[in-house]
Amino acid sequence: MSPADKKILVIVPAFNECGNIGRTVQEIRHTIQGVDILVINDGSKDTTAQEAIQAGGMVVSLPFNLGIGAAVQTGFQYAQRHQYDIAVQIDGDGQHDASFLDKIVGPIRADEADMVVGSRFLEKTGGFQSSFSRRMGIGFFVHLINVLTGVKIKDPTSGFRAYNKKMIALFSEYYPHDFPEPEAIVLAQQAGARIVELPVIMRPREAGSSSIRYFKTVYYMTKVTLAILLYMIRQQRGES
Repeated sequence: MSPADKKILVIVPAFNECGNIGRTVQEIRHTIQGVDILVINDGSKDTTAQEAIQAGGMVVSLPFNLGIGAAVQTGFQYAQRHQYDIAVQIDGDGQHDASFLDKIVGPIRADEADMVVGSRFLEKTGGFQSSFSRRMGIGFFVHLINVLTGVKIKDPTSGFRAYNKKMIALFSEYYPHDFPEPEAIVLAQQAGARIVELPVIMRPREAGSSSIRYFKTVYYMTKVTLAILLYMIRQQRGES
């Protein structure tokens, strides 16, 4: 199979994203050809599912809100079941610029990476880089992951990512539940993944509000740090 023939699924987790999800699906369709778009409607109470379908996306609706980790894992399980070669994760809030899809898929197509992370911080751009408190949390995870694994990813909380079949299989079996992105990097590294980070530009959301805006940064940092440390301890003990 040539790189151009690889079967690609774009996974779009979405919770109450009416006003954003339709534009996101349309932008993906107009930007990269020959891909399937799967919106994981994570128990939304609004018209997210209807807007996604009207825009041309496929939709899997979860019975109630399970959280970002479960929504993304549902996408991996769909990709695994339907034998996709590449999965791309992109948020449903419009913050990820779909014009970078080809760029982050490139190393996967060329078999130069198992996992690609789209980064806001790899290069200085005029794009949206989140609040100061969140940037402080991101900086903490940069150092934590580097100390524990030797991998230095400058934007470990980015949810704009691409994965090959090896990673699809890994994450269809287990994907972290809350605030999963930093822990997923550790899981991938421990599985021997080649992780590549590429610069992208992100945008502020145009409608709605973040589902995690009420979580304190300290709580977020503590919860994810404990999850990563517990996982590393279990790995050292040889536990599954």
